[in-house]
Amino acid sequence: MEIYDVTIIGAGPTGLFGAFYAGLRGLKVKIIESLPEVGGQVSVLYPEKYIYDIAGFQKIIGKDLSKELYKQAMVFKPKICLNETAQNLNVLNDELLEIETDKGKHHSKTLIISAGIGAFTPNKINKPGVSEFEDKGVYYSVANRSILKGKSVLIVGGGDSAVDWALNLNDYCKSVTLIHRREGFRALESSLDELKHSNVEVKTFYELKEVKGTDIVKSATIYDNKTSEETKLNIDALLIFFGHKADLGPIKNWNLDIDKRNIIVDVNMQTSIPRVFAAGDLVSQEGGLKLNLIAVGFAQAAIAVAAAKKLIDPNSATFEHSSEKGLNI
Repeated sequence: MEIYDVTIIGAGPTGLFGAFYAGLRGLKVKIIESLPEVGGQVSVLYPEKYIYDIAGFQKIIGKDLSKELYKQAMVFKPKICLNETAQNLNVLNDELLEIETDKGKHHSKTLIISAGIGAFTPNKINKPGVSEFEDKGVYYSVANRSILKGKSVLIVGGGDSAVDWALNLNDYCKSVTLIHRREGFRALESSLDELKHSNVEVKTFYELKEVKGTDIVKSATIYDNKTSEETKLNIDALLIFFGHKADLGPIKNWNLDIDKRNIIVDVNMQTSIPRVFAAGDLVSQEGGLKLNLIAVGFAQAAIAVAAAKKLIDPNSATFEHSSEKGLNI
């Protein structure tokens, strides 16, 4: 039976950085990821979307971030198990945990859950023509923006994804129209300021009525929800960003303290189960401000690793700066 110091569930940005920092602290690391690739939600949903909350980068494309985080994590050669879903957690004794997956059993001294928002599916919209043209011009995420080059695009939504994609495609597409059912957008202030000065046509108090086409999308009808006035737009693509349904999956049955879909952690990122930590979008610190940023996930992962290190080696230093330790790479 091979025992790891730290096992990380989830190979998204938080999990990958956690693996790197655990390597810095001299820990033996394994990562378990249910998807066939690393990068998590960023790789699946936002591979060509700009991300703005990474220190050192004004902005960085999602797939590039995933690539660099993977390279960083692999400095210390963690064991990575892809296409493998964690199903059960067993506490064998005061010093050993067992993680059962759909492919086997893994043993670890500590565990860090960094599964992002868990399993995710897009919130869809029930309007005529939408389901008919899914992946034929109607998209809930964009894996390759080249399919939109030079096209007329309609974006529906009022959050960061809708605004960010409108800006991303502004000089890439023939035209970009963004509609939102209300006046206010839930996006970064800097992005909204950029949107005001862009060529994106922004229509507030507008909603989608229907989509039409032949083999692919050809047009969309939108309407003013205050006057009911309708407008027909000739478009090549419709992007819908209404967020995602998240599900912790089997993790929610592990007897962890959970509030809605958030795992409750203390200041050291420890859950209600000893030696089990959590970091990233799925955690909530009681009494603390919840901020779903990748930058926050990085910090939480480092705290979780430091706490795990202290459990494994009580005589270890609480803090160890990479600039002092150095890397032989």
